Amino acid sequence: MCRSIKQLRYPDRPPTDAELEAAARQFVRKVSGYREPSKANQAAFEQAIADITAVTRTLFDNLTVR
Repeated sequence: MCRSIKQLRYPDRPPTDAELEAAARQFVRKVSGYREPSKANQAAFEQAIADITAVTRTLFDNLTVR
């Protein structure tokens, strides 16, 4: 989908909340087509970012690293 999305799995540490939020924001911008949403869509935009950030944190918390 977007070649500029960074891998967030690091060998020495988990991703930070800021890194997860930035990746979620980039994803929502890409799929919605909005760099910045209108005021009418701001709440939905921010909620999507929060939801994706939380789900991504859950993913990393549940990954088994060898």
